[in-house]
Amino acid sequence: MTNRSTRRTVILATGASALLAGCSQYGSGDSSSDSSPKASSGQELATTSDIPVGGGTIFKDQKIVVTQPAKGDFKAFSAICTHQGCTVNKVANGTIDCPCHGSRFSVEDGAVKAGPAPRPLPAEKITVEGNSIRLA
Repeated sequence: MTNRSTRRTVILATGASALLAGCSQYGSGDSSSDSSPKASSGQELATTSDIPVGGGTIFKDQKIVVTQPAKGDFKAFSAICTHQGCTVNKVANGTIDCPCHGSRFSVEDGAVKAGPAPRPLPAEKITVEGNSIRLA
């Protein structure tokens, strides 16, 4: 008996490969495994006037969100959602929002305000010197 590939086997194998490739777009959901380069330490991200009080700004290239929950209080978080690794796309009404599945995180501490994200956004280190906000 010979072991021949049938058309069905080839189609199933091709479909499975396509499915896996499509799912990998969002990553594993663990932002620590993200191998994309981040901004270098000391790089200026913004000036303090660029970050609205009660809101924030997303820096897509650096994969960081900087917020100002209260006047003069600046926080920074990863911009990678802890659900499936999408990049957050909006800061509004006191939350950092992910477009993929609706997760929302607090601008104050990155805590999950609405799921399905299982964990808060990890904090990032920044320094504020004068009017300059830099990566620490």
